[in-house]
Amino acid sequence: MTDLGGEVVTPDSPEYDRTRQVWNAMVDRRPALIVRCSTPDDVATAIRHARENDLEVSVRCGGHSVVGHGIADGGLVIDLRPMDRVTVDPEARRARVQGGALLGALDRASLPLGLGTTAGNVSHTGVGGLTLGGGMGWLARQHGLTCDNVVSFEVVTADGRQVRASADENPDLFWGLRGGGGNFGVVTDFEFRLHEVTGRTTQAIFTFPVDSAAEAMRGWRELAATAPRQCTLTAWVGDVGDGLHVDLGFVWVGDPTGMVELTEALRDLRPSGEQIIERSYLELQQMDDYDLEAPHHRRYWKGHFLAELSDDAIEAFILRGSPDGTGELPYASFQAYGGAIADVPDDATAFSGRDTVFEFVSATRWTDPAEDEWRLQVARRYGAAMEPFANGVYVNSLTDEGVAGVRRAYSPEKLARLTALKDAWDPDNLFHLNQNIAPSA
Repeated sequence: MTDLGGEVVTPDSPEYDRTRQVWNAMVDRRPALIVRCSTPDDVATAIRHARENDLEVSVRCGGHSVVGHGIADGGLVIDLRPMDRVTVDPEARRARVQGGALLGALDRASLPLGLGTTAGNVSHTGVGGLTLGGGMGWLARQHGLTCDNVVSFEVVTADGRQVRASADENPDLFWGLRGGGGNFGVVTDFEFRLHEVTGRTTQAIFTFPVDSAAEAMRGWRELAATAPRQCTLTAWVGDVGDGLHVDLGFVWVGDPTGMVELTEALRDLRPSGEQIIERSYLELQQMDDYDLEAPHHRRYWKGHFLAELSDDAIEAFILRGSPDGTGELPYASFQAYGGAIADVPDDATAFSGRDTVFEFVSATRWTDPAEDEWRLQVARRYGAAMEPFANGVYVNSLTDEGVAGVRRAYSPEKLARLTALKDAWDPDNLFHLNQNIAPSA
């Protein structure tokens, strides 16, 4: 197997189990080959090998797909993790990021230079998966989604060619890679636009008991229309051992001077407690890492885009798919969109949801496989309770919805354009272990 290039891991290799492990412990698949690629040539060779030997192909970076799309059971895994270099040009305000890098590597390379770009909320997420689906993060209301900040992509296509996609080269592919997921090739290099950042952040959390949370959320909702772009409004509902409650607040990125009025408006809602936490931007990006990285956790989630937050949607959010909101149920959050995200014309990228006001995500995690069935059941019930208020879904929040989910993630017009791109760049659907856009044939 030396002809493959890269490091080849087989079921007989001592590192096989470690290499095939992903972030969701529910995923326990056994690929025939894992090819740890170090160059675009390695990727191209792996693709040709898979085609010649009729092997299903998956592409793995951070491994955060909740349904394990990065691991082809019995197939060939293109493991990009050895390709993790990040290079920053501070004068040009550009970052070159290899396809296997994690978000934390991008942050660590750019932030000491006073520069940054939108990069998710969890530092061990893969740059590739986040960007290709869109890329929401704490800088998005100021500087747009991650995909809005891509200048160019280097891509290995389904037939093993290496091409560049930008506004000037293969512009159709450039459009589709910004929100269309991993349907059109393996991105081995991203070029990002960087922005000046201070590195200062503040998180404000105001806690409310559930019996007064709906009224407080209505007041919090009204702040979304006028919130400065440095501010991303947040809400959370759940029980972390200290009782069921709702947290309302925001994350502020930049000089905190301008947040005083917003803080006072939230205090006027009469919370039962508050926390004002100052962090560096690097610390903010890592604040959820501990909870999310444990590989023994089993996980599932549901997501929706909401173009408005009605009173009925607030009630459904608090009840969590149950009659009274109590019991061992998924926790959930809202994160505000708008600002620079909405500045980009809807037809400029494949990403859909520019009119989103809030993104909803409910999540659950557990360790006992015997709980799988009912954990999935209550999570789906919560998602179904919120769906009547939704106008779409973030493709990176899809799980096992299949074709129906993809149709919710894109408008009919965009889906038709994405299908035409699939016909042009991957007519055999080699890259189908993703939120798949199938070719027309």
